Amino acid sequence: MIELALRPGPALGPPSRGYSDHVRVHGPLPTIDARLVETLEQSHLLGRGGAAFPVGAKWKAVLSQKQTPVILANGAEGEPLSDKDRFLVETRPHLLIDGALAAGWALGAGRVVFYLDGRSIPSFRRALDERTDASGFAVSIVRAPHRFIAGEETAAIHCVNDNLALPLTKPPRPYQRGVAGQPTLVQNVESLAYAGLIARYGAEWFRNLGAGESPGSLLITLSGAVHTPGVTEVPAGTSVGEVIDGMGGYPGHPSAILLGGYFGGWIDARLARDLPLDPISLRARGVALGCGVIHVLPEGACGVAETAKVIEYLASESARQCGPCVFGLRALADVMTALASGEAGSEDLGLIQRWSGDIRGRGACAHPDGAASFLQSALHTFPDAFRVHQARLRCATCS
Repeated sequence: MIELALRPGPALGPPSRGYSDHVRVHGPLPTIDARLVETLEQSHLLGRGGAAFPVGAKWKAVLSQKQTPVILANGAEGEPLSDKDRFLVETRPHLLIDGALAAGWALGAGRVVFYLDGRSIPSFRRALDERTDASGFAVSIVRAPHRFIAGEETAAIHCVNDNLALPLTKPPRPYQRGVAGQPTLVQNVESLAYAGLIARYGAEWFRNLGAGESPGSLLITLSGAVHTPGVTEVPAGTSVGEVIDGMGGYPGHPSAILLGGYFGGWIDARLARDLPLDPISLRARGVALGCGVIHVLPEGACGVAETAKVIEYLASESARQCGPCVFGLRALADVMTALASGEAGSEDLGLIQRWSGDIRGRGACAHPDGAASFLQSALHTFPDAFRVHQARLRCATCS
């Protein structure tokens, strides 16, 4: 178990650790070169930004390019239910700085950009001022707009380049051309923190953490109808129920749990409790860990109404660059609002089922895909509530 602050318990957490205390706990970073890429591959570290892509493979792709690369540490965290990245940046900033510098040395970068939530920047800037080992790089901090799409990797690059946090078409991929036209490693801040620790302690140390099919530990944001909401760190493979119970449990008998945030999905609460928090195991079950969110729906809350709010939010957060997002999500949001408010048309449920399938795979970025997956999970988890709303009957939880 590593300590990012995070024994199970309240996540108000410890104060930010200064550099001298950081070095006292972890020691200085060792000499780092391109061999760290192979070590990361051996560690089997998966990215913690949502896609769970192998970190070593991502670094290797950047290393294969001919130009000097850029490191972009992504701490935008546009997901409304997640607070783990900001918590990490504010309480353990030197773990992030270690990982970003390690990436720079391993890949031969000339520039390191920290793309962060504006609330974290003042404290992070103070931490960065403590470091003298960053002098070999051109280091900058860029404020990420507080928008859902701002954390998408090409949107982050676009913001750094042109102050517009909007997704770009692919190809080229960021590892081919990104910040200032150079190959760019866009890596989530939690992923970089683990990479810095692996640089110190090795691949075998990391593989021995956790009990899941993928190794390591995870930062989890717990919210909703729970006694102690907040951020905690758990070994990979810990069950959803163990996380909730370790943070004080929940009152009553909630009907569903949202796993993975707004690009995750609703799951029946009884089934969710035994799910292991491990990206590989969850993927085999058709479930996504996403950004590490566990949100408990309060007992008596209406799944249709809660889903309608999220779809309305996701439609409003569209980059408005392609039809499936601009028109498809808006149409879904309007029909969901009508269903939730008891004003459904006779075909609305069928339209939602069809449209949520039609928009998948057709957007310029993954925004419509994530929204569609979330909506389809609601259709699967709350079938009776959807039928009641379609029939314009009184929903017991909405009355």
